[in-house]
Amino acid sequence: MGYLFIPVYLSTLYTCSSASLATLSLSLASRSVDLLRQRGEMEKVGLFTELVLLALFFVSIQVQADSESSWNKATATFYGGSDASGTMGGACGYGDLYYNGYGSDTTALSTALFNDGAACGECYKIVCDSSTGNQYCISDGSVIVTATNFCPPNYALSNNGGGWCNPPNVHFDMAQPAWKKIGVYQGGIVPVMYQRIPCSKRGGVRFTINGREYFELVLVTNVGGSGSIKSMSIKGSNTGWMSMQRNWGGNWQSNGHLNGQSLSFTVTTTDGQTLTFPDIAPSNWNFGKTYTSSQQFN
Repeated sequence: MGYLFIPVYLSTLYTCSSASLATLSLSLASRSVDLLRQRGEMEKVGLFTELVLLALFFVSIQVQADSESSWNKATATFYGGSDASGTMGGACGYGDLYYNGYGSDTTALSTALFNDGAACGECYKIVCDSSTGNQYCISDGSVIVTATNFCPPNYALSNNGGGWCNPPNVHFDMAQPAWKKIGVYQGGIVPVMYQRIPCSKRGGVRFTINGREYFELVLVTNVGGSGSIKSMSIKGSNTGWMSMQRNWGGNWQSNGHLNGQSLSFTVTTTDGQTLTFPDIAPSNWNFGKTYTSSQQFN
């Protein structure tokens, strides 16, 4: 039976790298279809093709999940003082990190991770890489941090001599309280292993509307799931949907005239989840105010 290829096909897919999936798929599918044709079982060709496509779909999801959850090497330093007061504000625009729910378990990202602000809000689990024998590692320590800032390059220093955030270095400049969960203060810098993980947030997504007439600058905070935003749209009660553009960090802009209208938003995170927040700001909304939804990404 041609269908004997299916369990072999699936088991083989799960032992392959993603780079070889396409070649393997074509090879096994072609062999199976040829066998079915030779046996005069043409009515089964269509069904087999559908099964192959379904298998590829689920395998692609698994490959993506495995990629996102894998551990990677980096280095980590700290800044901001023992109370993390020096980490407030930052290149993501989150302002008071305590007020906006991020606390002191935060980090600035090097250019290799920051992606011009597209990584704002992402969450990482970080452990000190004690396998290197570094004496300043806390071997059983770990911390989950949220990306709230950018660590700029310092080209006056070498990449391994103080220019820790120079491209192509992957580096976390963490709030001091977060860093001290994985490293001894006197070390200053430690090798780490990290993985990106889903963000767990309390309460709903929040929208802070700044700007002026004909210019709405919307800061989106407390985003769960992937934590970072891929795209966003805005709608007034008297308009259709209008695409927004990233202005900087977690701030998205619209050039519509939306005063006196209730505002709705559609947000798509970088993992593909989309939520619509209808009439999240009432018609009497004001610049400088924050409006909290009851919805959250998972």
